[in-house]
Amino acid sequence: MERVERKLINQMAEVPLSGTKTTASQWLQRFTVRFSHLLFQQGFLFLVIGFLLGRAFILTKMTPFALPFFAAIYLLRRDKLGFVFIALFAGSLTVSFYTSIFIVASIVMFLIFYRLFFWIDALPKRLPVVVFFASIFAKTGMIYTWGHEWTIYEGMTMLIEAGLGSILTLIFLQSVPLFDHQKYKQTLKPEEVISFVILISSMLTGMVGWSIYDLSLEHVASRYVLLLFAFVAGATVGSTVGVVTGLILSLASVSNLYQMSLLAFSGLLGGLLKEGKKIGVSLGLVVATLLIALYSQGIADIVPNIVESLLAVLLFLITPQALTSKMAKYVPGTVEHTNEQQQYVRKIRDVTAQRVEQFSHVFQALSKSFSSYGVLTHEEEEEREIDYFLSDVAAKTCQTCFKKDQCWINHFDKTYDYMKKIMQEASENDQITNAKLLREWDKHCVKANKVVQIIEKDVSFYKANKKLKQQMKESRRLVAEQLLGVSQVMEDFAKEIQKERENYYVQEEQILHALQQFGVDVNDVEIYSLDKGSVDIEMVVPYCDGRGECEKLIAPMLSDILGETIIVKKEECSVYPNGDCRVAFSSSKAFVIDTGVAYVAKGGGFISGDSYAMMEIGGGKYALAISDGMGNGERAHYESKETLKLLQKILQSGIEERIAIKSINSILALRTTEEIFSTLDLAIVDLQNATTKFLKVGSSPSFIKRGNNVMKIESSNLPIGIITGVEFEMIEEQLKAGDLLIMMSDGIFDGVSHIENHDVWLKRKIKELKTNDPQEVSELLLEEVIRVNGGEIEDDMTIVVARIKHNTPKWAVIPAYQYMK
Repeated sequence: MERVERKLINQMAEVPLSGTKTTASQWLQRFTVRFSHLLFQQGFLFLVIGFLLGRAFILTKMTPFALPFFAAIYLLRRDKLGFVFIALFAGSLTVSFYTSIFIVASIVMFLIFYRLFFWIDALPKRLPVVVFFASIFAKTGMIYTWGHEWTIYEGMTMLIEAGLGSILTLIFLQSVPLFDHQKYKQTLKPEEVISFVILISSMLTGMVGWSIYDLSLEHVASRYVLLLFAFVAGATVGSTVGVVTGLILSLASVSNLYQMSLLAFSGLLGGLLKEGKKIGVSLGLVVATLLIALYSQGIADIVPNIVESLLAVLLFLITPQALTSKMAKYVPGTVEHTNEQQQYVRKIRDVTAQRVEQFSHVFQALSKSFSSYGVLTHEEEEEREIDYFLSDVAAKTCQTCFKKDQCWINHFDKTYDYMKKIMQEASENDQITNAKLLREWDKHCVKANKVVQIIEKDVSFYKANKKLKQQMKESRRLVAEQLLGVSQVMEDFAKEIQKERENYYVQEEQILHALQQFGVDVNDVEIYSLDKGSVDIEMVVPYCDGRGECEKLIAPMLSDILGETIIVKKEECSVYPNGDCRVAFSSSKAFVIDTGVAYVAKGGGFISGDSYAMMEIGGGKYALAISDGMGNGERAHYESKETLKLLQKILQSGIEERIAIKSINSILALRTTEEIFSTLDLAIVDLQNATTKFLKVGSSPSFIKRGNNVMKIESSNLPIGIITGVEFEMIEEQLKAGDLLIMMSDGIFDGVSHIENHDVWLKRKIKELKTNDPQEVSELLLEEVIRVNGGEIEDDMTIVVARIKHNTPKWAVIPAYQYMK
């Protein structure tokens, strides 16, 4: 017996208790899905709405809600038209037989007039007109049928009811789609929210007269709806909902006139107490109920009002959090809506970044495929090409020779070595001149002369084929490098896309507080980056009337707060007084560059073959470049100018400098068959630390003047466009504040023909300069070269001078850190 009990206990212990909870949650989820399917997709929700609107009325006798709702369903959900008609008719029967007959008559007239007004193409414009005339004719028919007398009051009532029906048609056209589960929107416009509230309030009027123990159900339902909107959207929407709901309920029953004040005040007070969660919003309704009840109807009616509010609070407290959160997602201005929008934007950003990264991987794979030349080394491939060549020669000469077996089987190595030496001799000299080799070969081979002739004849094809293959290799290597560069740019771009803006709420409040405490009026501060050297801040300030407060006050204060020099990057001033200006602040670069340029064409002409460029390429870098087209005149100018255009576009795209130069080299080499080339002298200065990279392609040396010392920067690269496979040498130098960087074309460097050592002469002239102004330096050196050469300008001359200096802010730093919180 004990064994049996122990066994039962063990079996009971093994029963998973969590399974009950999981089953219950699954059942609840399944019930929610099925209930939602029944209400929205099957259309039973329209039955409820139709029933309530069928019995809704205002001013004791007007029923303007049924026909507009039927018209909206007729246009939007015609498949549910039968349900809606039955619901409207059933609801109207609970009021009176006269009301049900009027609703049926108005629906019949609507269907007739809808066909008659076919000439109005736009259906949303046709419906209000059709509803108006259908209501007029239905009401007229009812008056004649029931034998009522025509009075001014009846006529005014008929026109008002028809007019309200037309307006409600437009409102229901906006609010009915919100109940359609298949067409819900991510964001509701304010007009749609108000239309939705009017529809709900119209439904609540259908509950007038329903009561339990002297408790009005329309009061409980209206206050419950008010609590939901006040909790979800705050005081503004809450008070608006209260006013609209109270107004419609008061039109339905004069006894509900005080409800407008109660609901409006409750919505305002509950929205203001929203930070207290559901308890705070509920407290707002209870307090408002007490105040309005005491003021309007006295102590006798306080208890029913309090009980109605408490019932609404009870329903509100048991409302699932999921429902209120889902409602908040559709109301603009709520935290849930903002998070939903941010999540959507984040999703789009991630998809875009993923797509860009995929493209980057594609280009990277293409680069690897182009860079894979095979498994053989250069020596092995060379040996294989020689084998193919000698095999072809042997097939033409030795195939029919009676000594083939003796040469290629018994003496293979000796025969192969002789033919290889003959081939190499012919390849180098185009003709075999080694008499000793020919004598030895003649003793070895019976067809010596024929073999030599065929080798000399076919070796030119071998050389051409070898050159072609080498060019193909270089082209593949170049394409691989370019694809790899594009892949790196796209990968960096994908990383930039995925970067999220950090939350700088605390810093924004501190900066705003510091500026306001100092006396500077600032409306808004938005911080996008506080990284050293790349600060990015935007502010909204009042109209300054051109006084420059941002540059003179705010930027110096930010410089003290952030510990680095801050400048005004961009300023968009208001076009009218008393408006707002939007200002962007950013980090100032540690160095700035002053430039000067002087140039002249050959013989004093108008078109120079030299071109120059000075440009910012992003990332805090500044580029200076000179290109000298081969020759002079318009064609040389075109070549040099195109070279710099390509350089600028490629560098600004973010591709690394060396790959950019190789890309330009290949483009210029493949673009034309004519021997027109360009030199390129490029210097890229990092404005944060003054580190400078020099890349010289067939260009003249550059000079750096630092005090009384002059340094020369030179390289031995060939002009651009001559050789596609050349490796460019890049030189890096550390510049300092006060340095002069002097770049020149060969017209300046070689301009003085009778001077033997141009380096020494130019260094001396640069050292003797008494000015540091870049423009003056360029003009003086150009003038000196022309003067020493006897006034003759034998070539295009261009000289670009840049001076490196510290970036000194225009305004002194204003101490503001003491005002920080």
